Amino acid sequence: PITPGELLCLGSSLAFSGIFYYLYRKKAKAVARIQEAPKLQVDDDLPALVSAADGRCLPYVALEGIVLPAKAALTSHYHEGLQGVIQKLLLKEHRLIWNSLARSW
Repeated sequence: PITPGELLCLGSSLAFSGIFYYLYRKKAKAVARIQEAPKLQVDDDLPALVSAADGRCLPYVALEGIVLPAKAALTSHYHEGLQGVIQKLLLKEHRLIWNSLARSW
């Protein structure tokens, strides 16, 4: 005989497994899109390619080429000869809507 507590545990376990599997599949699709991204070279043809794209945006592309720092390159304290630059970040905020039922944005 199965007790109600055991049925509750089984049901919650199946529900959590389903939720985590859904999240896993969603992230796996995003990773697959990134791995299949076309590789483009940073050269004079890149601005024309971006202008010709839909919405003037290229989703999931890998850029290859030499990057020059704006001021000075950052040097690593731990690895001799290793240098890097800081990428300029763009933050896009989405419009928030007040939910009166949950009393949150």
